[in-house]
Amino acid sequence: MAMSPRHTAPGAPEGRVPEASAAGTGPAAGAPARKKDRTHWLYIMVIIAVVLGAAIGLVFPDAGTALKPLGTAFIALIKMIIAPVIFCTIVLGVGSVARAATVGKVGGLAMLYFLVMATFALVVGLVVGNIIHPGTGLQLKPYEEGSGDSNHTVDFLLSLIPGDLPVLPTLVLALLVGFALQSMGKAGEPVLNGIRHIQAVVFKLMMMIMWAAPIGAFGAIAAVVGATGWAAIASMAVLMGAFYLTCALFIVIVLGGLLKVVTGLNIFRLMKYLAREYLLIFSTSSSESALPRLIAKMEHAGVSKAVVGITVPTGYSFNLDGTAIYLTMASLFVSSAMETPMDLGQQISLLVFMIIASKGAAGVTGAGLATLAAGLQAHRPELLDGMGVIVGIDKFMSECRALTNFTGNAVATILIGRWTKEIDMAQAQAALTGASPFDELSLEPDAHGAASPEATSQDSTSPESESAVGAELGSTAEAGASAAPQSSTGQKQPELSQA
Repeated sequence: MAMSPRHTAPGAPEGRVPEASAAGTGPAAGAPARKKDRTHWLYIMVIIAVVLGAAIGLVFPDAGTALKPLGTAFIALIKMIIAPVIFCTIVLGVGSVARAATVGKVGGLAMLYFLVMATFALVVGLVVGNIIHPGTGLQLKPYEEGSGDSNHTVDFLLSLIPGDLPVLPTLVLALLVGFALQSMGKAGEPVLNGIRHIQAVVFKLMMMIMWAAPIGAFGAIAAVVGATGWAAIASMAVLMGAFYLTCALFIVIVLGGLLKVVTGLNIFRLMKYLAREYLLIFSTSSSESALPRLIAKMEHAGVSKAVVGITVPTGYSFNLDGTAIYLTMASLFVSSAMETPMDLGQQISLLVFMIIASKGAAGVTGAGLATLAAGLQAHRPELLDGMGVIVGIDKFMSECRALTNFTGNAVATILIGRWTKEIDMAQAQAALTGASPFDELSLEPDAHGAASPEATSQDSTSPESESAVGAELGSTAEAGASAAPQSSTGQKQPELSQA
């Protein structure tokens, strides 16, 4: 008689159900348990550090200004990691562009749209920054070693942090290496894989540095508040308020206007449709957590699997509207705070640099700070020491960046579907109005949790037809789910289309 599934498996402790059985069926069965995400503690610690730093700066101004080296040390650590981050992300980003170009009209149209929208978002940030002039009056001064206010012990400790590499030569080298590896075809794959492993180490180091952000924010905020008092707090509040308002107007007017003109759909209904994803992003400060759900919901909204599979993963690296607005506004804030404003030529060159350098680092904690530091170092190296204040308020703006990026990718997917005639508009209207509700119970988190932008975008390398590529990409979220019904064609899976 065959053993019942409820019986103890051979070798298992008596009276216990094997882990695979206890976990249930599906791709997660037998898989190693995931590490818990503890980045929310980092967020909480930064908030506490900012409040304490502001309090010390107001109550004990001299003690606050004496804490400036803490912020200086943290910025030095960020400077140390800029060149490796830029090199790895640009080399691999060139590969992503090349892969997107191989999938025909959908990939080419998506890349063109992402480039135009990123440029427009950067311009919006520059315009708003030049109107409100955030940071004016702070009069930030860098910590100078060997000056009368310096300390020999502090100078020695700061000297232990490795120096930074020049950013522009690194950027040029990364572009050349990226194009060279792509031209090598299959022979270049081992090198690309090696760079991916190096990138993982670099981003791990970046995460380790970010755990020192509360200390850096504490010292930087205490120093600037100690030197300028309430003016610093008011200036930071103006920057955050302007950034929130700019992102909101960008979503409603720019993205909402495009969506209405091209498809006739309402941006507010789309946002209501994605309400649960917004809550998930707000709680994690990252749009990465909602990637599998966005794939499923866009397919449920009538967009073909081919368009969803290409547009969503690629957009997570290249369509970063919120990050673009943040980069330019934060750059102008630092330049104004240090009383060295940028002229128009420097702003335009900064814009061009940000368009290139901001690609490929999405979803990595601290990548936005690294990109901002890279832009400042490449154009105005003396402004880097003013980034300490940005470190203190960066976490307060991260949710807004993530929500804007996510909304931009959702809108982009629908627009690309409309332009390529790969969307069922009747189903889209029904999904957004609630006539065809999304069934949350049909979306198994374990079946989609393994998806990542890198994994899905890598699957877009196939030179086959767009439908086949889209089917492969769209099913990446369910990779490894051998027990789950899969479709090898470009058609939608019943589980997701009816979800």
